[in-house]
Amino acid sequence: MPVNIFGLPSFGDFNPKKKRNIPKRQYLCSFVSNFHKDTPKNLLLIYDIPEGKKKERDWFRRQLKNFDFIMIQRSVWVGPSPLPEEFIDYLKRIGLQKEFKTFKLAKSYVS
Repeated sequence: MPVNIFGLPSFGDFNPKKKRNIPKRQYLCSFVSNFHKDTPKNLLLIYDIPEGKKKERDWFRRQLKNFDFIMIQRSVWVGPSPLPEEFIDYLKRIGLQKEFKTFKLAKSYVS
């Protein structure tokens, strides 16, 4: 049973079968880059994260910047390889493992 700010029962508009829309605050982990600035950029990463996952998509872009990736197009990035294993595991945990592909480049990207 819901209570008011004084801890007393609140009898108004109580329906136990009614779903309440309580927004969950979900914070995404931040990862630190172990790459040096002069590390060759030999990994091409292409992703397509749907509009419904806008928060995850923006987080993903920030993480790519943290890993010293360079944006070629909005969803095409080039950076050092390999991606950290804990980062890939986290992507699997939040459901983004099928939203991106990586390709190893024969020569390093020069901007």
